[in-house]
Amino acid sequence: MQFNLHYHIVCKTIESNKMEISIIGLPTSGKTTIFNALTRCTADIKPYASSGISTNLSVAKVPDSRLQELSKIFRPKKTTPAEVKYVDIGGLTKGFGKEQGISGQLLNYLSTSDAILQVVRAFEDANLPHIEGSISPRRDIETLDMELIFSDLIIIEKRLNRIESSLKMGKSGERDAALKEQELLLRIKEALDKGIPIRLQTLSAEEVHSTSNYQFLSAKPMLIVINIGEKQLSDAENMQADLIKAYTQPQIEIISMCGELEMELSQLGEKEADEFRNDIGLKEAAFDVVIRHSYSLLGLISFFTVGTDEVKAWTIQKNTSAVKAAGKVHTDIERGFIRAEVINNNDFIKCGSMPEARKHGLLRLEGKSYIIQDGDIAHFLFNV
Repeated sequence: MQFNLHYHIVCKTIESNKMEISIIGLPTSGKTTIFNALTRCTADIKPYASSGISTNLSVAKVPDSRLQELSKIFRPKKTTPAEVKYVDIGGLTKGFGKEQGISGQLLNYLSTSDAILQVVRAFEDANLPHIEGSISPRRDIETLDMELIFSDLIIIEKRLNRIESSLKMGKSGERDAALKEQELLLRIKEALDKGIPIRLQTLSAEEVHSTSNYQFLSAKPMLIVINIGEKQLSDAENMQADLIKAYTQPQIEIISMCGELEMELSQLGEKEADEFRNDIGLKEAAFDVVIRHSYSLLGLISFFTVGTDEVKAWTIQKNTSAVKAAGKVHTDIERGFIRAEVINNNDFIKCGSMPEARKHGLLRLEGKSYIIQDGDIAHFLFNV
């Protein structure tokens, strides 16, 4: 597995074949430890100073055994896996969103992320006291949720003020649209005031689309990682199950891991790390667990394009049509789409080659409306 460091802001990541996840948590939650475990980086894990917000960034390759199998068959000049970008954001103190608001580069990172990974502390460490004086994962989850809600409320307040000003001097033709936006924002605000994040509010598809430009933080899918200590490994499943019962909500998934142990394992060779995990009863690496849950949370799948030049994995939303998937490869292919030659990866591996797959009738011709399935290999025919 290869890892590359990049220090720049990118546009919406799923659109560019790179999922982006922001990692947040209260001070001493072990956020940067989790970041290191997921990226094999060695970022400083000392608590951030309260004078400002620091960030660590890393882009990691997504392991996919299917991609490796295809690469063995085609022996391409280049094999390109999907990527995930992790942004580790310095500890957010209680009241940060309400008192200071979230703005600037920090808001940019959070708002452009596809999902938020919230690290919640469950481990005990007398040398690293919790800022609240005690360990309580449920309390910390609610605290971070409120910070995101406070940020959204500030955004809404500012927008409502602008709408009110525009209604006083705006043209009659713009009035209806402004009133409709005002009504929606007031309804969202009312629920936020009650502590209900936007992801749990009942909004129509049209309303969700109309608010997408705001990039509300409490609307984003949330992966909650319970950071446990090594002594808690034997009870990890019970701890996780209790929290899952308490937070069985749409667009939220909860997992647990020992961040410190996983960080240490991430610095070992793959074989050595796997042997150590087997010895202590861990079934898979933290990175694999997080990727699997992230794809599930965001409703993502992978399809492949193959050839002697390149074998590549592409990340798309479930229920994406063939013509839209073609647009991921290149906009010209979408524009001039004729049809797609499709075979599922499992069927292709059994055949071993495209001629053999065609001989057995497994290579299908599909039109624009065909819905790409996870693991499909697609060759797009087009004319522009």
